[in-house]
Amino acid sequence: MRKLVLKMSMSLDGFVAGPKGELDRLFHHSDQEAIAWTVAAISDASLHIMGSKTFRDMVAWWPYADDAFTPPMNTIPKAVFTKHGAASIKTAASTQALKDAKAFREKEGGQAKPADPVVLKGWADAYVAEGPLVDEIGELKAIDGKPIVAHGGAGFARSLIAAGVVDEFKLLVHPVALGRGLTIFSDMSTPMSLQLVSATPFPGGAIGRIYRTV
Repeated sequence: MRKLVLKMSMSLDGFVAGPKGELDRLFHHSDQEAIAWTVAAISDASLHIMGSKTFRDMVAWWPYADDAFTPPMNTIPKAVFTKHGAASIKTAASTQALKDAKAFREKEGGQAKPADPVVLKGWADAYVAEGPLVDEIGELKAIDGKPIVAHGGAGFARSLIAAGVVDEFKLLVHPVALGRGLTIFSDMSTPMSLQLVSATPFPGGAIGRIYRTV
C-alpha cells in the first residue's frame, strides 16, 4: 500500500501563495541544497497527483522546462483530480502562479525548450480522477509501490487534508511572511497531530520540514 505525501512550499506564516495565487515571493530563497532536497522529495514517488488548475499549469510548463525538477516531473506518471470532467483539463492555463514562474525564468535568463512528443504524451495520458476524493485516493493507495506525491494547488491540498488522507507532509518553509494569502489547513474539522521527522535548514534561509500524521 502506498502512502500519500503532500509536498508544498509555504511562507513562514503558513501561506502557500498570495491572495491571488502569487508565488513570486517564494522564488527568492532558493539555493542548491534546497533544490536538491525538493528534487529528492518529488523523485521518491510512483505517482504525482494534483488538482486541475495545477495540472494545466504543469502541462504548460514542465514539457518545456530544463532544470533539476524536470526529469521527475516529466517521467513519473500523473493523476489529475477534477469535479468538472476530463474536458476541463484541456483548457489553456493562465494562472498567476504560471505567470510568476515564467517571469522568474526570464529574469534568470532561461527560456522554454521544444517539447519532446513522448513527454507530451505522458502528460496527456494522465489518469483523470472524477469520482469521490476519498474513494479515488483509496484506490490509488491500494496499489503497491513508492509514495504518491501530491502537489496542490491550495484548494486540492485543503481537500486532501480535510479528508484525512495525507500520511506525510514535506514542507519547504521560506523565510518570508506574506501576511495574507492561500492556506491549506483551514478546512479541517478537528485539530491534527503531527510528528516532526526532520528539519533541514538551507543556506538561502528556507527550512525543509517533514511531518508524519499520528
